[in-house]
Parts: sequence; C-alpha cells; structure tokens
Amino acid sequence: MWRCLIISNKNDTQINEAINDKEVRLINDDGSQLGIVSGKEAQRIAYERDMDLVKIAPNAQPPVCRIMDYGKYCFEQAKKDKEARKNQKVVEVKEIRMSSTIDTHDFETKAKQAGKFLKSGDKLKVSVRFRKRAVAHPELGEELLERFKEAVSEFGTVDKKPKMEGRSLVMFVNPKATK
Repeated sequence: MWRCLIISNKNDTQINEAINDKEVRLINDDGSQLGIVSGKEAQRIAYERDMDLVKIAPNAQPPVCRIMDYGKYCFEQAKKDKEARKNQKVVEVKEIRMSSTIDTHDFETKAKQAGKFLKSGDKLKVSVRFRKRAVAHPELGEELLERFKEAVSEFGTVDKKPKMEGRSLVMFVNPKATK
C-alpha cells in the first residue's frame, strides 16, 4: 500500500509504511490527540486524509505519531534553517603579535588595528612573544599588555587575563556589545 514517493529524511524519521508498531499514540494534523490506536489504523486514517504519518517520538511508550504533510514540513524546516544561517554572525578570532621590546609607534599601530577588529565584532588574541633571554622578564610583557588593555578599553573588554603559554604571554579581548 505505497501511497507516495519515499522522501529522503536526513534525521532518520520514520514515515508512513516504515512505521510498524502495534500501537501508537496518534496526534491529528491540527494538534489534537486522537488517542492510542493500532499502527495499521493510524496509517489508514492518514491515507484517508491524504497526508503522511510521521513518528515524532519513537522512544515514548507507546510511540507518538502525527498526521501531517511531510513534504511541506521538510520544506518549512529547510526554510527556517536557511534563515537562521543567514542571520548568524561568525565571530573570528584575530591575533595580534608583539615583541616585549616593541617601539611606541609600532604599539600605536597595533592598538589602532585592534580597535578596527573589535569594532567589526571579532574577538582578539593578543600575544607577546619573548625571544632568547627576554623570557626571564615576563613583567615587561605584563606591563605591555596592561598598556594595550587601556588603549583598546573603549572597544573591548578583557575576556581572559594574561597567561604564559610557552614563550608567549597571551590575553583575549572580547568586543563590547553594540547597541
């Protein structure tokens, strides 16, 4: 008793003849409950209404099935997913690397660039690399990051405090919420 073409379902939802349970709890297409009926009876009711029988809660006792237009449901679901993807913003993590012996003009340039990144809504990873014997003086890097934090304070807030990772001192900055 095949009544329609098999629609590919990515989430392994059972529809129509794939449902072979003895008893199911049946929900009408308007959301009202029709009670517990046999699986064959549920398929017959769906067939009479020219709709599909879809198992929506397979682990329930008895399983819950709903009468609906499955093709229309899939189309609307795909439309919602597409709309959600269109509205989401991908937050990138931009990295700014500095040396512990950075000059003032270079520092100002890096801070200005960081301001642009934070304005556009990206997260920022600021790292100070120590070369050779400079690793013996991490306080220089901490002072530099403190200065950097003050320079970008109008665009972002510190997410993670400065922390040593190997030969680098790393700090994360989040953009301030835009109104």
